Amino acid sequence: MADNFSTFAPGLSDVATRHFAISPSDSADLAIKPRAIYCTVAGDAVIRDEAGTDITYPLTAGQILPFRGVRILATNTTATVVGWY
Repeated sequence: MADNFSTFAPGLSDVATRHFAISPSDSADLAIKPRAIYCTVAGDAVIRDEAGTDITYPLTAGQILPFRGVRILATNTTATVVGWY
């Protein structure tokens, strides 16, 4: 497949080109820091930032959260999410 943009370096504001399943964990950070989080099944996602602050986000299916969290906690997370990077 032709890629007309293959010679351009991607920036943080560019679209993601890869994705990965996120398994919430209370003890392990994400293996890859995503550019955004996509919700596939509605619910709450407890997301930890780089400073160690945890915030609960109520998400709807299909919602994109443009946030680069370091961990999705298992406790109190009911949403199913994937990471985009």
